[in-house]
Parts: sequence; C-alpha cells; structure tokens
Amino acid sequence: MEQKLILASGSPRRKELLSQLGYQFSVIRTDVEESQSLDETPTQYVERLSQDKALAGLEIESDAVVIGSDTIVVCDNRVMEKPNNLDQAKQMLMSLSNRAHQVMTAVTIVSSEQQETIVVTTDVWFKPLSEEEIEQYWQTGEPCDKAGAYGIQGIGGRFVTRIEGSYHAVVGLPLFETDQLLHKFL
Repeated sequence: MEQKLILASGSPRRKELLSQLGYQFSVIRTDVEESQSLDETPTQYVERLSQDKALAGLEIESDAVVIGSDTIVVCDNRVMEKPNNLDQAKQMLMSLSNRAHQVMTAVTIVSSEQQETIVVTTDVWFKPLSEEEIEQYWQTGEPCDKAGAYGIQGIGGRFVTRIEGSYHAVVGLPLFETDQLLHKFL
C-alpha cells in the first residue's frame, strides 16, 4: 500500500512548490500558535514550528507521512514575524534595507514510525529602500501575510540584490532538501 502524503500548511506557495516535486499529496490546515519563547533561538523556534505543524497534521491523519514547514526572517538575531500594520512593515523593511539578513525555513517530515527535521538558512541582501518605496509596496497588499514583510517571489523580489543559499527555501519550501527527506519516508 502506498503511503498517503499530507502537506500540513495553508500556504499556496508551499503547495505549489511541493507540486513541482511531482508527489501526489493532500493539504490540511493546522492551527499552531506561532510565538517565540524567550529562551528559543531563531533556529530552535523555526524547528519547533515546523515540528508542531507536522505533528498536528499527524494527529489528524495518523497513517500518513506529513510535511510541516515554517519560514522566518531573521535580522540581527531577531525574528521578524508577519507585520500587523504599515508601521510594523516599515520598521521591518527599513531594518532590512541596504544589508543582509537570513531567511530560515524548517521542514519536518513525520510518520507514525519516524520524524526528521532540517533547517535551511539563506542569506538575502536588500538594496537601499526609501520610505516611499516601502509605502507603495505596502499598498500592493503583498507584505501583509509575509514574514519580514516581503515576498521574494512577488513584487518584493525587486528589493533583493542577491541571495546565498536556496531560493525555494526563501519562498517557503526548499525543494532539494524536502525531496531528500521524503526519500527516507516514501
């Protein structure tokens, strides 16, 4: 019997990326509290979130292989969540302006027998941003549901001068690493 594969994520970007790998899968949304504990490093935080999502999916579909993933933006060792308003987005984007930051994506794959997690860190450099550019970008609506207030695969890609690491991890699911992990389960 072939193992059922589940993506425990409501992200359309993750769904699209996993589809590129050619797997048949279904999607379930999990409700996982996303707040960093005081004693957690950014890496521990993103790992925990991906694990919580995968395990929540496994609770719903106990006979499946479940993928949980989370992406965070880190600048000066500080996690940047999704902005709640223009002021937060401005603050985030101004601190990313004209410098490098890290995007960390954790992928956890679980089944009833095993669990594996990998964290992929990519360095991303931004051009200098003006307040006017940030306000115009906010008006597009794109920054609202994105960690660090930008999407590299969308309009926010115009701010990125270079990356070192996995482009797909910045979008939300590192293809190579996810595929390597899935080979251990399927």
